[in-house]
Amino acid sequence: MARFRTLTAAATFVLAVPFVAVSPAAAGGTTGGTTGPDAGGTTGPNAVVTWHLNAQNAIYEVARQPPYIAGRSFAIVSGAVYDAVNAIAGTPYEPLLAAPRAHRGDSVDAAVATAAYRTLLWQFPAQAADLQARYDAALAAVPDGPAERGGIAVGTAAAETMITARTNDGSNGPATWTVGTAPGQWRPTPPTFASDAAFAPDIKPFVIRSGADFRTPGAPALTSAEYARELNEVKALGGATSTVRTQDQTESAKWWHDRRMTEWQIRRNLATSQRLSPLQTARLFAMTDVVQADGGIACFTEKRRWSFWRPVTAVQLADTDGNPATTADPAWMPLLITPGFPEYPSGHSCSTGGVMATLRAFFGRDGLTFSAFSEDSGTTRTFTSFSQATAEVIEARIWGGVHFRSADEDGVRLGEAVSRYILAREFRPRR
Repeated sequence: MARFRTLTAAATFVLAVPFVAVSPAAAGGTTGGTTGPDAGGTTGPNAVVTWHLNAQNAIYEVARQPPYIAGRSFAIVSGAVYDAVNAIAGTPYEPLLAAPRAHRGDSVDAAVATAAYRTLLWQFPAQAADLQARYDAALAAVPDGPAERGGIAVGTAAAETMITARTNDGSNGPATWTVGTAPGQWRPTPPTFASDAAFAPDIKPFVIRSGADFRTPGAPALTSAEYARELNEVKALGGATSTVRTQDQTESAKWWHDRRMTEWQIRRNLATSQRLSPLQTARLFAMTDVVQADGGIACFTEKRRWSFWRPVTAVQLADTDGNPATTADPAWMPLLITPGFPEYPSGHSCSTGGVMATLRAFFGRDGLTFSAFSEDSGTTRTFTSFSQATAEVIEARIWGGVHFRSADEDGVRLGEAVSRYILAREFRPRR
């Protein structure tokens, strides 16, 4: 009999929290613009979008941070930017950390640039020259005077508050994964045999109390019919030489696996296409980046708890799992390179589940069309709803040969639970 798949025990409280849908009017929807009532007087390009792209350049293009730590880095930048812009707008929303002293005439562009620059410089001092050049260019576009000085002061205060909160937050811990030898237990996988991100569960969350508050039911028992179905599915569809996976499925697997995280691009594209003001954009980016960061902490906490083996190990050693419905293929390899940490639950599914749930709540509807380009796949994928994207990432991780279905489905549920928890407590309109 199939298991009842839901988050259990410790997550019961989380799932009891009502889903908070933010109306298009409150969120900004399609009614805003860079000169809207909450834009703080800015008239140029959306500085929040510009500095989110600058953050991607520093975090990934230069530092090459993988997703499990990049989420923290983005949340640090976006959280500080949001608190700065929100303060200049008169603090219409609950701040993430604090509302710096500000005036409505302070330059939003200067505040955004300063908050982003200072938090990025703190994280990446080796990139000082490039970051300084980007910052100088941003300030050069702001007229000199009290508005610029005020914006710089607000951005500085927001950045300093964030830096203080994130100093010694466990992001460089020495933890290591437990390597097992018994059937079902995780061990490093070919071709890299890497062991990465064992410190991720120990990072201090931004909002959630602990990653351990969000529990998953675990992978199916090795001897179960469900496990056999899942292993045989990924074996057939996710192999490097699969003859049943379609070209579109191959492209999807590579698109979702892109370490640039196409979801970063999706958020910026939505902010532009929906004509969000700087405040609306700052709120959207902070919400999604914080959900992604805390969802990652919760997800990796569960990875440590279950320490389940990857499909490449499971298929090659299927003759040891005690299940008569599986057969070993010692030469089987997945389409994608397997990440260097335990399989269950899927980190990418946790991330996408949380981000798409947050986008759906922010815009107050599921049906928005968006797209993004992946350099890894060389393709652009378009979705007509947030739920469609969530459904595809579940399949894409199977098509890539790096996850079982239960890890993807339970990962999505975990990410969605983290989103519900955070949106019920933070970023809400002040009454």
